[in-house]
Amino acid sequence: MSTSQNTTDVANEHMVAYCFDTLINHYDATKLNTPTFTNDPYPLFVTWKIDARGNGDYDLRGCIGTFQAQPLIQTLNNYALTSALKDHRFKPIPQKDLPKLKCSVSLLVDFEDAKDCWDWEVGVHGIWIEFRDASNTKLNATYLPEVMPEQEWTKEEALKSLVRKAGYNGKVDEQLLQRIKLTRYQSSKSAMTYAQYLEHKKSQRQ
Repeated sequence: MSTSQNTTDVANEHMVAYCFDTLINHYDATKLNTPTFTNDPYPLFVTWKIDARGNGDYDLRGCIGTFQAQPLIQTLNNYALTSALKDHRFKPIPQKDLPKLKCSVSLLVDFEDAKDCWDWEVGVHGIWIEFRDASNTKLNATYLPEVMPEQEWTKEEALKSLVRKAGYNGKVDEQLLQRIKLTRYQSSKSAMTYAQYLEHKKSQRQ
């Protein structure tokens, strides 16, 4: 788990544009310029969503990241592709879907050990849980801060869903919840659609 970062650390549109650059480079081998934003180490997640119906309603298409603080540029490069092409929940994103995509970058900051599984705030914190099942296998999973408000979950609903996400199929009761070690964190997030990405690239050339 990463150490705390300062909450003044901010994700920005240049980082998101670099994720689009990386994916486009994968498709057609265009030149991938080295970005000028910081290369300080961060834990982060890259999320791709798709407007499959063309109505402005975006659905999840891939979300993968790391809790280990690593140099930002290479880590964005790695997870932009991993999230787009290797999230086991989805098929790889084809090039034809580029115009339908929205990408977001979440830099994870302010990690804190919670007193218990309830010691966090919906809409403020992301949560990472660790626990052991009946066979003593360690399980873990996380939700980014925006997931709970988007799903309109209570704390209890979020925890039960996260336990399932971790791969646990048994009864989710108070005894299990008491065994959970929860780490709370916050994130700095920036997002843009493909159309906004094209406008960003145009503005950078002017």
